[in-house]
Parts: sequence; C-alpha cells; structure tokens
Amino acid sequence: MIRLGALVSLVILALDQVSKWWILEVVRLPQVQDVPVLPFLNLTMVWNRGVTFGLLSGSGVWNQAILAAIAVAVVVLLGLWLKRAESRLVAVALGAIAGGAIGNVIDRLRFGAVVDFIHAHAWGWSWYVFNVADAAIVCGVAALVGDALLRPRPAPREGT
Repeated sequence: MIRLGALVSLVILALDQVSKWWILEVVRLPQVQDVPVLPFLNLTMVWNRGVTFGLLSGSGVWNQAILAAIAVAVVVLLGLWLKRAESRLVAVALGAIAGGAIGNVIDRLRFGAVVDFIHAHAWGWSWYVFNVADAAIVCGVAALVGDALLRPRPAPREGT
C-alpha cells in the first residue's frame, strides 16, 4: 500500500505544480486576474496566505514558516498512517492528501502564499477559489471519512 500511496502523492504533486506553473507563466493570471472558462467556472488569481478558506492568514515570514512546518508534520504523520493502511482506498486517500499538502508547502516556501485559481460559481452562488492540491486534500479527506463510516465492520467474536 505504501507504493500506491506514494505514487498517488507524486502524481498529485506533479499535477498541482504543473497547473500552477501554467497559471503563472503561460496564462499569466496574476496580471490578467480573471479568465472565464465556462458559465460556472473561472480562472481567478488569489494568493492565499492562510490555510483552508484563508483562515489564519498573515503576511509575515513566520506565519508562512509555521504553516509550512505544520503541513510537513502532517505529511510525516500521513506517511506513518500509510504504512498501516488496510485498503487501497485509504492508501489513495492518504497519498492525495499528502501530495496536496506538499504542493501547497512548496508554494508557501517559493511565494509566501499558496497559488489558488479555480473558481466555481453558479446561480449567484460562489465557492472559494482553490487549486489542484486543495481539491486532492478535500477528496482524500472525504474518502477517509466515507471509508470510516461505510466500511463493513468484522462481526464481534463470541465471548468478547
């Protein structure tokens, strides 16, 4: 399971970093700011200095260093969990979370903020601007929660 989780992590990391390179260097979204793609989807440039949904945002170097250190610690813990993963779903989910976390740590170290650019919206509703790493983290966490809630439990042994 370790190899599967590591492979997923590397694929997510590569997709995340390539998409951010494309947004910054090819689309030049920091200069353009907003590109409509579909009636419900835009590419919108946001430099996220916080964590999920901009929480704990701050522009100081220490704030970014602390957030990066926390993310690295989480990735180490995910790696330890991955060693004990009991199913492919858990291995893939842990790999997705780790790959996304590493992708966002790279942004913090390079830019002092995370590159967010995917903006979904429809019928007056607007979701937060996010990136490939964020989507991988959310999907990974959802898979872990689903696995925890829906996995069949072994029948209890008699006498216990």
